[in-house]
Amino acid sequence: MTTEFTINGMTCNGCRTTVEEILSKVEGVSQAIVILETETATIHSNNEIKLDELVRALAQKPKFTILKKETIVPLMENPEIKKSWLATYFPLLLIVAFISGISLITSYQNETIKWMSFMNSFMAGFFIVFSFFKLLNLKGFASSYAMYDILAKKIPVYGFIYPFIELGLGLAYLINYNPKIINTITLIVLTISIIGVIESNLNKRKIKCACLGSVFNLPMSTITIIEDLVMILMALFMIFS
Repeated sequence: MTTEFTINGMTCNGCRTTVEEILSKVEGVSQAIVILETETATIHSNNEIKLDELVRALAQKPKFTILKKETIVPLMENPEIKKSWLATYFPLLLIVAFISGISLITSYQNETIKWMSFMNSFMAGFFIVFSFFKLLNLKGFASSYAMYDILAKKIPVYGFIYPFIELGLGLAYLINYNPKIINTITLIVLTISIIGVIESNLNKRKIKCACLGSVFNLPMSTITIIEDLVMILMALFMIFS
């Protein structure tokens, strides 16, 4: 399960690292992610970790205090009420279907589909729509993203910047601004992103995918890899075409 706490007393990234190391060593904690900017600690564990245990652990550093913020419903619930694959991913599939459909319509010219135009429209729609869902709860997205993204783990503020990067890319695709540069940036951004996704899947970590922000409770799976991989291949195709 995942539990979120408020941490007081942190003034720098060194403080963040210290708190994260201390909390990670508490018995039963599988992962602790501390974000300096939001003064939060997200604790992942198989069973509930009592606040008293974390307070005792931080007692060695009196300048830091910890308070329970909220308990997030475990991603993988009782198997008896587990959703089907289609029900779980329906929001994502519906959004991709809408983007694909609109892209096909806008790229259909002279009784044929202009595939370069389709890919450009798809990228624009994908980035703009997905950034919208992330920006609905920027703090929640950043917290979820830092659980698996290799860059957001080391630089937490990147999780707050990422939705704006997506929005900027989407608008650039929309106006067809310097395709070579925009596709190269897309390739770099998504390659970094997919590394953390692959690592999480290989380690079979049951965590939430942040692709649609905190609005939908989507588990990390091969669907996320396919999603990023398709975008990477499109960017590569447009760079070398």
